[in-house]
Amino acid sequence: MAVNTETMQKSKFGRICVFCGSSQGKKSSYQDAAVDLGNELVLRNIDLVYGGGSIGLMGLVSQAVHDGGRHVIGVIPKTLMPRELTGETVGEVRAVADMHQRKAEMARHSDAFIALPGGYGTLEELLEVITWAQLGIHDKPVGLLNVDGYYNSLLSFIDTA
Repeated sequence: MAVNTETMQKSKFGRICVFCGSSQGKKSSYQDAAVDLGNELVLRNIDLVYGGGSIGLMGLVSQAVHDGGRHVIGVIPKTLMPRELTGETVGEVRAVADMHQRKAEMARHSDAFIALPGGYGTLEELLEVITWAQLGIHDKPVGLLNVDGYYNSLLSFIDTA
């Protein structure tokens, strides 16, 4: 993607962690949102921290950010590398021991968090950083990209919990 540097915006965030699925998802709108988010990060001069996979929504958002010339840090447990790294990787890949270390490393390198649609792993990552904020472990913003109402049920649950 060719980016017009005259239209680039400066953000208060240097790096944003994006949680998302290692699959493409059930709707093409999820794929479109992953690419659009990656392009928006580029336009705002924001680097990406993510789960390290080269497949699914993870692969789409990381490729968009990388193609736009921003730095990409992927953090992936060694046990997931054979399953989630296929073909070429983009940016910097950091292999860690387990899922807990992955989340801690992703949080350490991020100024904020955004969750795209995903499965159990995405939900677990999202809820952990929300819990860390609630406990005062960090004060970083956490947001949802609620594509086609994907997170409506979760938001309803949170409103009544």
